[in-house]
Amino acid sequence: MTRARYTQVSLDSTPYYHCICRCVRRAFLCGQDHYSGQDYEHRRQWVVDRLAVLGEVFAIDLCAYAVMSNHYHVVVRLNQKQAQAWSDTEVAERWMRLFSGPLIVKRWLSGKSADGEALKALEIVGQWRERLYDLGWFMKCLNEYLARRANEEDCCKGRFWEGRYKCQALLDEKALFQCMAYVDLNPVRADMASTPEASDYTSVKQRASEVKCRHATKKMPRLLPMVDSETVEVEDDDTVCRFRLMDYLELVDSTGRAVRVDKRGAISERAAGVLDRLGIDERAWLRHMQPRKQRLPVAVGSLERLKAYAASTGRKWVSGQNLIAC
Repeated sequence: MTRARYTQVSLDSTPYYHCICRCVRRAFLCGQDHYSGQDYEHRRQWVVDRLAVLGEVFAIDLCAYAVMSNHYHVVVRLNQKQAQAWSDTEVAERWMRLFSGPLIVKRWLSGKSADGEALKALEIVGQWRERLYDLGWFMKCLNEYLARRANEEDCCKGRFWEGRYKCQALLDEKALFQCMAYVDLNPVRADMASTPEASDYTSVKQRASEVKCRHATKKMPRLLPMVDSETVEVEDDDTVCRFRLMDYLELVDSTGRAVRVDKRGAISERAAGVLDRLGIDERAWLRHMQPRKQRLPVAVGSLERLKAYAASTGRKWVSGQNLIAC
């Protein structure tokens, strides 16, 4: 039986989710439509541009994305901690970048509301705060915008998307990186690109471009970063599971070389390695692979005391368990 999407999202289990949305009526999100002869390639940029806008508004981090001919993939992290740290004013300003908002909130922002109105305005802002890390609202703001714009261009009405978006919870790091690699390899598997970094409108191309050129030539969606050779110390919340960027590019490259009978494409066996293709110096790679300075553990003690400390401070684990005091 079909279940509501909100019942599939549990922040207690995982903040990472993979979403897929597919077009209806043989519509093409982008690319060449062989039935009508029309070219919708420009619509790919719509998706990328909208992801960039929503990334600046929502407390939802983008880990991976791929825009295909009639569907798209996104892998996201719901950042409840970030949303809860925002002030009421920042929450209201962020939300009203997408929606006009009621007059009572506008009066509160301008400092002209009475006490009773202020309480009502804060209640509304509290609802907006929850929505700003809600996957359903994120997907609504993405899909509704794209559907309206496509229908306007096609001079038609009706459904643009096949149905509700499909949602998949990624419960551990293995599942997360398997899914991210799967998403990034979609154009290669569909024989639309020869290598991952040549796959247009994908997160892997964006990450590879950032390796080759630190300064982006155009605005792109903000991706949740990975640890790179210039990162000294970062918090766990600032990166994708503290995974190394170059290790991820190697993972995608080696996975893409595997030939699958159910897929049209794969990376050629004769293709150069990803380091050579990106023009990365071997010495820089070796520096990247050097062990990093260990962070000071937040607590030291027996395993039982560490578990109790993690529970009392809202942590799922505490680093430094190999430093258990005798």
